[in-house]
Amino acid sequence: MTSEVLWLPRPDAVDTTNIGEFGSRLSRQVGTDLTSYPDLWQFSVDDPATFWGAVWEYFQLGEPVPSHRVLTEDSMPGAVWFPDQGFNYAKAVLNAPGMADTDVAIRAYSDTRDTFEWTLDELRSMVARLRTGLLAHGVQKGDRVAAWMPNIPETHALMLAAASIGAVFTSCAPEFGAKAVIDRFQQVKPTILFVTDGYMYGKKRIERRQEIEQVVETMEEDLRSIVTFNYLGSKTGVGKSWEEFTAAEGELDFEMFPFEHPLYILYSSGTTGLPKAIVHGHGGIALEHAKMLGLHQNLGPGDRFFWYSTTGWMMWNYLASAPLVGAALVTFDGAPDPEGMWRMAEDAEVTYFGTSAPFLMACRDRGIVPKDVADLSRIHGIGSTGAPLPGVGFDYVYEAISDTAQLQSLSGGTDLCTGFVGGAPNVPVWRGELSCLCLGAKVESFDPDGHHALEREGELVITKPMPSMPVSLWGDPLRDRYRDTYLTAFPGIWCHGDWITITDRGSAIISGRSDATLNRGGVRMGTSEFYTVVEGIDGVVDSLVVHLDDDDDRLIVFVQPTEGVSVDDDMRGRISTAIRAELSPRHVPDEIHEVGAVPRTLSGKKIEVPLKKILKGIPVSQAVSLESLANPDAMNDFLKWAP
Repeated sequence: MTSEVLWLPRPDAVDTTNIGEFGSRLSRQVGTDLTSYPDLWQFSVDDPATFWGAVWEYFQLGEPVPSHRVLTEDSMPGAVWFPDQGFNYAKAVLNAPGMADTDVAIRAYSDTRDTFEWTLDELRSMVARLRTGLLAHGVQKGDRVAAWMPNIPETHALMLAAASIGAVFTSCAPEFGAKAVIDRFQQVKPTILFVTDGYMYGKKRIERRQEIEQVVETMEEDLRSIVTFNYLGSKTGVGKSWEEFTAAEGELDFEMFPFEHPLYILYSSGTTGLPKAIVHGHGGIALEHAKMLGLHQNLGPGDRFFWYSTTGWMMWNYLASAPLVGAALVTFDGAPDPEGMWRMAEDAEVTYFGTSAPFLMACRDRGIVPKDVADLSRIHGIGSTGAPLPGVGFDYVYEAISDTAQLQSLSGGTDLCTGFVGGAPNVPVWRGELSCLCLGAKVESFDPDGHHALEREGELVITKPMPSMPVSLWGDPLRDRYRDTYLTAFPGIWCHGDWITITDRGSAIISGRSDATLNRGGVRMGTSEFYTVVEGIDGVVDSLVVHLDDDDDRLIVFVQPTEGVSVDDDMRGRISTAIRAELSPRHVPDEIHEVGAVPRTLSGKKIEVPLKKILKGIPVSQAVSLESLANPDAMNDFLKWAP
């Protein structure tokens, strides 16, 4: 497999990057040269105990631990990590190695209020106030602290305050509707709920009072306290105000817990039913995020880390870990303006800019040249996730944004709260590919018989445990649902549900969800390959493909055209010709329809499988939860073709 190289590591990467220093240290420890990425990756999966023990020590998460006490049980589920170590995620974050008390820890941007920043000392002070408020309201270890709050420093501090006392944090973004919030929070029965009165999205004012009343009325039997953050300045709300709750200064303290003690609960998208409530632990999250942020993203003291996210997406949790490696975080709450985001990056002195593949493609489709909009010279890394970034997206980054920054296309998931295929500062960037399998992640490509091979598409599996694999699913004490969800396709092996091709140079291509594969006449194709071709055609903004593999064997493509453009016979011809030439004659669509927008989940993923069910005649209410969609009105166009 060949592909164009778009970026090369610095020749002195061993001496100038964190991963270079880490590899050199580990080489001296084990007596083997591990300074090349392939050798370091191989060691990390062959000897995970020594590798993760070295990560623990390198990022000052605790005292050195003998390798035989790092991973004492390696089954999935049930892996046992660092059984002798007490740990607290909040303490590790607020330790912020290399960051002085007066250094900026968070710089916050918003459509709702003016830009401001907190030093590390100010962040600690707010965490202490919130911790005092939580304790005064009777919150104890194991209680759930729920936040229906935006991506602002106060939410970050609340999560750390909950973690400091061993309470379990969980969040939903303000744009989640009442039903979506109830579907998530009612499962975990929070003791206390933090809400916001509303927010601005661009210039649009959105008030949430009615939705808050609906949620509180439904959940009031379990809730002991409610706190309102008056983001819009309305000075009205249910329960106590944020100002009242944080009035007492209090003391910053941390209780130490077992490695697997629950830290927070994340939720799957919930497109086809109640979202899974996924429990992550203090130690696993800290260890994994330190590895990714410090070694893969090359972040450390002096860096400013930004990733566009809401509190309803795992990338918010990932962003929040930046101080673990001494980096400041930049938050933004509002509409992702394709020009304004780059100006914000300049103003905030961002050194690593993270976003989604759809955002980068939207900037490209609008003809925006970010390097002409803002000074982006400080950016050394650009991250893209949420969907596979097509080759033309790679071209756009290097032509229009930066020809020196490393583009890291990242694939992972809420289930592990991390990426396990991505990039590293000592690995090249190949057009259209994810540069490497991440350290400590034994990712393989399995055929139906469970055999791994390079250079062919297969199921993405992880064959050895990782520290951030879920502690549990909420309400699943015997882990039966856990096993059914992740470990039954190949018993004892984590099956993630994506198609992956791993090249012989160690890079990878994610070609879509394995349950949305296009299989016509024995020729199997991932949906992301399809979108790369269709969305590379002039006049196409977005698309969604569905294969109705029934008696009709119809392949239908829905196309969102550029504003002012129609999906006419000429465009249909160009789409069909491109698919025939670049993909396969068997995948030429039977139907091509125009739609106003492609339905996506709140985290930006296309809902291929639910739409396939609807087009096969399954009622909408059984096929998809409209509350889980970012743009539920987009469904209207698709329903025209439902039987």
